[in-house]
Amino acid sequence: MWHNYIDFSRAFDSVSHPKLLHKLKSYGIEGVLHHWIGNFLSERLHCTKVNNVYSSSGYIRSGVVQGSCLGPLLFLIFINDITDCFDDQVNCTLYADDVKLYSELRSDADSFCFQACLDRIYQWSLTWQLQISSQKCCVLDVGKPAATNGGRYSYRLGNECLTVSENVCHLGVVVDSHLRFREHITKIVRKAHQRANLIHRCFTCKDCDMLVKAFKVYVRPILEYSSPVWSPSFVKDILLIQSVQRKFTKRIPGMSGLTYHSRLTRLGLASLEVTRLRADILLVYKILFGMVQVNSNEFFTLRNQPHLRGHKYVINNHRSFNTRRVNYFSNRIVNLWNNKYHIFYQFTHVR
Repeated sequence: MWHNYIDFSRAFDSVSHPKLLHKLKSYGIEGVLHHWIGNFLSERLHCTKVNNVYSSSGYIRSGVVQGSCLGPLLFLIFINDITDCFDDQVNCTLYADDVKLYSELRSDADSFCFQACLDRIYQWSLTWQLQISSQKCCVLDVGKPAATNGGRYSYRLGNECLTVSENVCHLGVVVDSHLRFREHITKIVRKAHQRANLIHRCFTCKDCDMLVKAFKVYVRPILEYSSPVWSPSFVKDILLIQSVQRKFTKRIPGMSGLTYHSRLTRLGLASLEVTRLRADILLVYKILFGMVQVNSNEFFTLRNQPHLRGHKYVINNHRSFNTRRVNYFSNRIVNLWNNKYHIFYQFTHVR
């Protein structure tokens, strides 16, 4: 599976006002509302403040108003039709100014089709004056390189060849070509250790409740963000993440002589492994009951016959199951969700 990540240069500041108004009209936004948006964008002044000194004012000739409620919506309307550049063989996802293309390349024809989509994107950027930052764009090959034909093909945007990366940061998660997320785990553990050390060093108050609250607010979100995507399966990765909380709680006054499990009980904290399991279960619940816009059939299906000793929402994994995919979200969650006794054991177990 080949992924292409496209980054626009100063996207929010480069939106052409006349072309944005043209797109608004094509979507049926006319009359007074169209005129009002045109006035909202035009004749805006800006200046820069350094200490108490202001620069001279200048007119904003392009871009949406950042920090406003209308600005992000106008940008989404402006970039929305970029999806028309793709055919059924290439999938596209958009998030603000981030564009990701992905497709399975099995032959030279697939590679040529993928390149044709890149050419259409480049032409779209020229037409709508939204410059692509080629230096920040890259290609990621997910899976075995020998199993794809894309490795023999060099992709380009305009006259710039795209580099093939071993890993890329996508929406805050570092994705590598083998989906092991080792780089991501190392990154967040390093950042979490730095944040935890700052709390101990900068907080003059050494009250246990205050330090624990600070840890929950400033450190744990780093270690829990999007955990259903990258939740580790190797013991060394699990222990590496757990070391952040283990080290932090040991430095709390009066806790150094207690075991890790005793410290968690005394401070009312859960193991980080438990919080990841809870996040997995919550995501399954949201998928099954339509609380997120994800097709549940892409992950699992409800079992026709209810479990006699469990709940009625028992799930089955309908995809192929092998050792390489045993730790994927759609596989590892099945037993955890179906077996209430297994859930209880995992939620009370501290590694």
